[in-house]
Amino acid sequence: MREKRYAWVVVALLWFVALLNYMDRQMLSTMKPAMQMDIAELQSATNFGYLMAIFLWIYGLMSPISGIIADKLNRKWLIVGSLLVWSLVTFLMGYATTFNQIYWLRALMGVSEALYIPAGLSLIADYHSSKTRSVAIGIHMTGLYIGQALGGFGATIASKFSWQATFHSFGFVGIVYALILVFFLREKKKVLLQEKESVQPKPSLFKGLALLFSNISFWIILIYFAIPSLPGWATKNWLPTLFANNLGIDMAQAGPISTITIAASSFLGVIFGGILSDRWVQKNIKGRIYTSAIGLGLTIPSLLLIGFGHSLFNIIGAAFCFGFGYGMFDANNMPILCQFVPSKYRATAYGIMNMTGVFAGAFITDLLGKSTDSGSLGKDFAMLSIIVFIALMIQLYFLRPKFNDFEDA
Repeated sequence: MREKRYAWVVVALLWFVALLNYMDRQMLSTMKPAMQMDIAELQSATNFGYLMAIFLWIYGLMSPISGIIADKLNRKWLIVGSLLVWSLVTFLMGYATTFNQIYWLRALMGVSEALYIPAGLSLIADYHSSKTRSVAIGIHMTGLYIGQALGGFGATIASKFSWQATFHSFGFVGIVYALILVFFLREKKKVLLQEKESVQPKPSLFKGLALLFSNISFWIILIYFAIPSLPGWATKNWLPTLFANNLGIDMAQAGPISTITIAASSFLGVIFGGILSDRWVQKNIKGRIYTSAIGLGLTIPSLLLIGFGHSLFNIIGAAFCFGFGYGMFDANNMPILCQFVPSKYRATAYGIMNMTGVFAGAFITDLLGKSTDSGSLGKDFAMLSIIVFIALMIQLYFLRPKFNDFEDA
């Protein structure tokens, strides 16, 4: 009983880490107007796209490595160390005076933040059974969305104080919370005991990767995860700009409106999608896949309206629908992975998934920077709906799980 209660304590502890993870990376996207007054290179949308993209490329390259590390080391200390480093980077951003300094700090943030997600999600998945896994993951994901929304207030806070003070404040909060986790976060005891008691040698790195890449279902999951990441990262990094352009408002207003809309709807989507998935999978083995598909289907018309809409009602309504659907999709990625991959390889598998998704995000972030400069940001947003539809069809046709949890095999 105590273990079951602590399983939810882990979700609560990591929820705030997830919030800081997205808040610290997101607020840069809305503080461009304030920062470009001091750093002239940021006046170019293309340069700003480079700044956002370097984080994603580094984050993507590190994701498989971080997953492998999380499957082999104590995840508690990996999470604490990751949070401490990226919070220190955020704090130091407030002292940056040149584009190059921000560029390299952003790259270092990509390294440190990449270490968190595979370790955090695999720890939650180990603490929860198939009856509560999607809800637990979904609640954790709401932390990401709230962090994204709070990051949207970066421009608002910077306008009241300064962009330097904004970075200093958020960085300090993360450093303090990392120290709190040292005392309250625990690794899953069962996993540690199994490792100590096992007389079998630990599987090699290459054996684990070979097992994953010889699994056709894992390739399908990779494709299904990567393609929706294009609009997912597009909304994170360029939706405030699109709102400002299409609605004719300044970034201090567009940032909070866009990020809060996506965050609030995604919050509802992950909770609804988590509950629906956990119940549906008890009756139908493809319940998680169907729940995810419904969510992803909602994003298709939403992208068209986001791209081509020019009224406040249409754009906010479309963004809300997108966030709700994407939340349903997001809540079920790790739970679906658990139906095809054993627990000892899940962090590695999710790290590889994260890499493919983030590389897709880096590509689209760079592309939409050029689209912004050429005046075609809205059209390119809308075109993303086509490839999302393709991903949806691939997932529904090919993914056919045999177990609620691969450990039951």
